[in-house]
Amino acid sequence: MPEPYDVITMGRIGVDLYPLRTGVPLAQVDTFGKFLGGSATNVAVAAARLGRRTAVITRTGRDPFGDYLHQALREFEVDDRWVTAVDEYPTPVTFCEVFPPDDFPLYFYRLPKAPDLEIRPDELDLDAIRSARIFWMTGTGLCAEPSRTATLAALEARGKSGITVFDLDWRPMFWPNGAEPGDAELDGAEPRAVYARALRHATVAVGNLDECEVAVGEREPHAAARALLAAGVELAVVKQGPKGVLAVHRDGTRAEVPPVPVDVVNGLGAGDAFGGALCHGLLAGWDLERVMRYANAAGAIVAGRLACSSAMPYDEEVARTLADGRVPAADPPPEPATEPSTTPSTARSSARSPEALS
Repeated sequence: MPEPYDVITMGRIGVDLYPLRTGVPLAQVDTFGKFLGGSATNVAVAAARLGRRTAVITRTGRDPFGDYLHQALREFEVDDRWVTAVDEYPTPVTFCEVFPPDDFPLYFYRLPKAPDLEIRPDELDLDAIRSARIFWMTGTGLCAEPSRTATLAALEARGKSGITVFDLDWRPMFWPNGAEPGDAELDGAEPRAVYARALRHATVAVGNLDECEVAVGEREPHAAARALLAAGVELAVVKQGPKGVLAVHRDGTRAEVPPVPVDVVNGLGAGDAFGGALCHGLLAGWDLERVMRYANAAGAIVAGRLACSSAMPYDEEVARTLADGRVPAADPPPEPATEPSTTPSTARSSARSPEALS
């Protein structure tokens, strides 16, 4: 049998088109950078940058953007064998606006449906999922069928073997009719009830205060951690934005660490860097406080850079940031050359969602 992967993630993928200048409304931007994106995919990239053997389970459109994503995954040394094409839907594109330090509106183009929500249970390599040292899944993967059933099937196949991480990842615009967690039946599933099913199979839950409130009805950090443990996980990681991160283990171990100082350029992707570094620290067997400090530093590094996937740090960069106590100031983003305006001609924005640093 092949050697198990260190990390297999399952969930979103797409193309991020980010403005190459900050502080400029999207309507006025004339030059963009193109990057691999999607939270689960970025986590796999982040862990690979730290030396872990990673793979991602997801789907793209059968189009040039899908080809680009395969190329980018290989360049980042993330195994793309379980990234398959869907004929019916285009590869998703995401635009953002960058207004540091804390305003980063996102515009998701995932209509009529994103290919990564077409992951099917019968396509899963359950042996590989079972044997992976860490399996990482997201709340977005639960928002629609067949992805919901596939994600739950993967969790059940794990049987809590190894480390199974549930990234709470609440994106209401991806759920039917912009669902709220207490809504009645939506496409056969109420969000909080589906989250509860997933939490029973996970060993680690990671989320910010809003996501914890969706999952377990609590947003006070310590209460949220207790509720997540009661829901079935062994380790609850509650991200508190500017107040840092709280981690509580079922054995009573806890760590609460402050954020790493950084001049924020783009807060998008910081949480994914945190996730990849969390995986790295858990696999290394570090104590809980060391894991949280390392993950915080990795997230802060990406917050100080414009891109997401290509901004994921290497171990020596995280070590240097921890030694210095802050993230070094980034070089200013390049000024755009004079080019024709880049404007999507057919897609409609499916969402506008500011995302917090953590």
